[in-house]
Amino acid sequence: MHDVVIIGSGAAGLTAAIYAARLGLDAVVIGKDKGMWSHAYRIENYPGIESISGVELADRTIAQAEKLGARIVRDSVVELTKSSAKTSENKEFQARYFIIASGTEHRHLNLQNEKELIGRGVCYCAVCDAPFFLKKDVAVVGAGDSALTSALLLSGYASKIYIICRGDKPTAEQIWIDKISRIRNIELIANANVAEIKGTKFLEGIRLDNGKELKVSGLFVAIGSIPSTAAFKSIGLAMDKEGYIVVDQAQKTSIGNVYAAGDITTGSNKLRQIITACSEGAIAAESISKELKKGKS
Repeated sequence: MHDVVIIGSGAAGLTAAIYAARLGLDAVVIGKDKGMWSHAYRIENYPGIESISGVELADRTIAQAEKLGARIVRDSVVELTKSSAKTSENKEFQARYFIIASGTEHRHLNLQNEKELIGRGVCYCAVCDAPFFLKKDVAVVGAGDSALTSALLLSGYASKIYIICRGDKPTAEQIWIDKISRIRNIELIANANVAEIKGTKFLEGIRLDNGKELKVSGLFVAIGSIPSTAAFKSIGLAMDKEGYIVVDQAQKTSIGNVYAAGDITTGSNKLRQIITACSEGAIAAESISKELKKGKS
């Protein structure tokens, strides 16, 4: 029986693990990977660190958590009850408290051929897949920070990068907009959506809803994310209409011994940044520590 099981090993989950360890709690982290933040090309808004890749920041945080004694299990939770978390490898972890920090997953275009061509030209992570498109033409779909930083990374590999923006201009931070405007092999196509993904065995090109066709070998989809809550619906957690877990100021959910932190919650005014995920993870661990101390007094 652990004091707390933390579900998710991204920014929120690892920060919760660091605080739990420092508070003397018996905690275990269950996560299949390093989280969405490890996909970030550059992070330049994290206090005290002028510029760092997402994977480096994730690796540093993992090392810090493990040095403090946190146990990280590479697995996925498929079912949560009030007393245990069951994983895809048929393991069961019992705990007094739980912190859900499973984050979000990439939103898809939901077009024909998209799923069939994943890994064959259709991608969701430029950090992971950019080197495969050396001297090839690619397209990035999206208008936010993720889309523009993906394009910046790809500009060092691909011959040509098209950014497909459904509005008349990107919605990303101005610093990223300014940077892409200075790179010659990036072209912004505004007021357009991908209407068709072409190819059989591999991606051969895309057609836009304005009639324009682009012969590209890679299509990077960066149109936002959706909460990863499938494993937690059966427990009856209160969620908002978009599927994000409702939390109070202590990061407590509608289930008394279940807390949530990071991009999966309604907290932090829905800012959903690395810094707010870390903040929520710290608050959740501190809140549980206080509850455990109450039980012992």
